Amino acid sequence: MAMFSTRKPESEPPAIPQQPNGSSTSVQSPGFLSRGVSIQGTVKFRNTLVIDCDVHGSIDSTGTLTIAENGFIRGEVRAKSVKLQGKIEGNIFATERCELLAGCTLRGDVQAPRLVVDENATFLGSAKVGTPK
Repeated sequence: MAMFSTRKPESEPPAIPQQPNGSSTSVQSPGFLSRGVSIQGTVKFRNTLVIDCDVHGSIDSTGTLTIAENGFIRGEVRAKSVKLQGKIEGNIFATERCELLAGCTLRGDVQAPRLVVDENATFLGSAKVGTPK
């Protein structure tokens, strides 16, 4: 019988915090719609969503939206913040910020208080930038 062992004790999974009413809380991870998914209709979400698939319809959110490299949206996009790496055919309405990254394509108009356009982004449309007075 050895007094010392090199075996490490097995760790237990972290406890999930309990609310006073007994429900559990967890850290919100972003939602993800991956390649191969195709959606027709309206997408609604509250916090953070990454889309790397085809959506034919509108997107409506109070959160942050990222259209990944393989993402393609045909429809209107409304969100707090929009980061585009893929393609959108439709208008973007952002309440905080819109960012068009290198390699993306936007065929539509943008309305946002702040707009960032990478020099290698394709933007075919018009922009209304700034807060209304």
